[in-house]
Amino acid sequence: MEIRFAEKKDLPQIIDLCKEHAKYEQADYERKNKSELLSKFLFGQNPCLKCLVIEQENLIVGYATFIKQFSTWDADFYIYLDCLYLKENARGNGLGGLLMGKISEYAKNQKCSIIQWQTPDFNKKAIDFYRKFGGISKSKERFYLNI
Repeated sequence: MEIRFAEKKDLPQIIDLCKEHAKYEQADYERKNKSELLSKFLFGQNPCLKCLVIEQENLIVGYATFIKQFSTWDADFYIYLDCLYLKENARGNGLGGLLMGKISEYAKNQKCSIIQWQTPDFNKKAIDFYRKFGGISKSKERFYLNI
């Protein structure tokens, strides 16, 4: 088992995991152009997105994507954890904790003292997982606007 930053060759497996992740969170997922777009934001001239993968026997069994952002309220940068997902057969044996540890390490290297993320309120397993690592929840509604 290896946790490492994603490489271009991983994109098809990452996209498959994104689709699984969306289904798990009861959301739709459209694969169209995902390879090109993710490639641009992960590996392009000005990559802004980071992606860690967990590889076991040449298969990607989990991933986490995150980005450095700025908080006006805190007047400081933080890491926003966009996605963290493990295949069902990879859950329950500490891999999620190892991913969180790597993200925390990255955050410290970037001089960020906060990591923020969200999960659907019905995802009790994820909520319990994050609380186990000291995650503190905020009560907010998330909105989005299609433009």
